Amino acid sequence: MPEPRPRIGLTGFASRPPVPNAGPSASDVPDLGRALDLLSGLRLAVLTGAGLSTDSGIPDYRGPGSPPRKPMTYQEFTRDASNRQRYWARNHIGWSHLRHADPNEGHAAIARMEQRGLLTGLITQNVDRLHEDAGSINVVDLHGRYDRVVCLDCHREYTRTLLAGMLTELNPTFLEKALAADVVEIAPDADATVEDDGLISTFVVAVCPACGGVLKPDFVYFGENVPKDRVERSYAMVDEAEAMLVAGSSLTVMSGLRFVRHAAKEQKPVVIINRGETRGDDRATLKLHSGVTESLSWLADRLPEL
Repeated sequence: MPEPRPRIGLTGFASRPPVPNAGPSASDVPDLGRALDLLSGLRLAVLTGAGLSTDSGIPDYRGPGSPPRKPMTYQEFTRDASNRQRYWARNHIGWSHLRHADPNEGHAAIARMEQRGLLTGLITQNVDRLHEDAGSINVVDLHGRYDRVVCLDCHREYTRTLLAGMLTELNPTFLEKALAADVVEIAPDADATVEDDGLISTFVVAVCPACGGVLKPDFVYFGENVPKDRVERSYAMVDEAEAMLVAGSSLTVMSGLRFVRHAAKEQKPVVIINRGETRGDDRATLKLHSGVTESLSWLADRLPEL
């Protein structure tokens, strides 16, 4: 029997709470030893995906047991006001959940690697900003940030906290009603599912305080291109590195996969840590089907100084 889908309170987690790092299983240690041999003495470019944040209580997109998800595309968001209404209603609920997430031991392990000078940089496909909260500095938020919004008309930027206040003022009882209507399935981009279309239809969408224009989350939608400067900065990290470490990404989308292909083309070792298959497995020097948090912590504690 599948597990029941999670329900959330207005401020609490219901997916997976942060878990303590119990260390890798005995069966994973031999593969981790091989990863350590491959990566020791080399500066690393690190690429992370949603699988790293699951131990912070944020469900991933495509991991084992994840429900099917169909994120809204950029074209759907921009062309239809009713789509924007549905999106912001769901995001308002998801934000009340996601903003309480804390970094886990995997995020902390990567930050320790950076502090020790082992990394050329970190490329993350996640929008949750948990790497920065854990202390990582040289980070490319490849798909943007969930804590900012941008006006598509005047291009001003606002914090998501400011928008949350605006949305709450416009919809003072919405969160309570959404909870009663059965809220399920929080996604990594702060989306949520509400099993009540009537409730969605009452949601009032905020507009840009400066120009009255359309507000959009400051992250890359499906069907939207990653900004060129982020891509170039990411390639530079891979070029400067002597090996690449991928953690918690299925590499399903080309935005991340291209860096793995680039590293492999340059004949740099590529180690992938992910439960389940990835699109980059055929380019990996070593693939580990093991827990991301435990594996990163194990490696960070053992990689030697350069």
